[in-house]
Amino acid sequence: MSTSTIPARPVKANPIFPQDQIIRIIEVALLTTTEPLAMRDLRKLFEDSIDKNALLESLTILQEKWRDSGIELISVAGGWRFQSKPEMQVFLDRLNPQKPPRYSRAVMETLAIIAYRQPVTRGDIEEIRGVAVSTQIIKALESRGWIETVGQRDMPGRPYLYATTPCFLDDLNLQSLEQLPSLESFNPLDLAIDNAESVNAETALRNSGDSLVNEQST
Repeated sequence: MSTSTIPARPVKANPIFPQDQIIRIIEVALLTTTEPLAMRDLRKLFEDSIDKNALLESLTILQEKWRDSGIELISVAGGWRFQSKPEMQVFLDRLNPQKPPRYSRAVMETLAIIAYRQPVTRGDIEEIRGVAVSTQIIKALESRGWIETVGQRDMPGRPYLYATTPCFLDDLNLQSLEQLPSLESFNPLDLAIDNAESVNAETALRNSGDSLVNEQST
């Protein structure tokens, strides 16, 4: 996943906040928050006296500082955040052994259609999947914070339009929808989601997208 890089031109020194102090302040803020911090939030830490280039440089230094630890600093749609590296999850799960939520194949296929065709109506989803979409499926995705209504289509009945949310991108460690894998890159569906003990959202999304590839080719 791509991240912001240090600007080519030199960053001017700030007379109020030396760079080492900027780094410490950003580090504390990111380590103590529960949500990603956008650039505008980071600038509030310094009452907007630090420009974007100085913040990006400090964030890049922080990324390097934590590179060899079990924590990484990444940029997602909602901003910047610290998170445990994937290989650490098996150990963290021992502290909280609860099973992750399970999502049926129907739920994940619906999510994939919304992600790649948004905004879409329930009728659009049903046309692609070939089956009715239950209210429970829509509610499951809305309660997870992955989809939301973004308007109504100008047609008889004015059906609701659904799209993914910034939370959806954050949960998949993405900065934008453009970072979703292309439909042409999907492999044939080889994961029985309904029978799995748990479903990794990113893997399920990729696998359920196979139905979209088939639909496009017909």
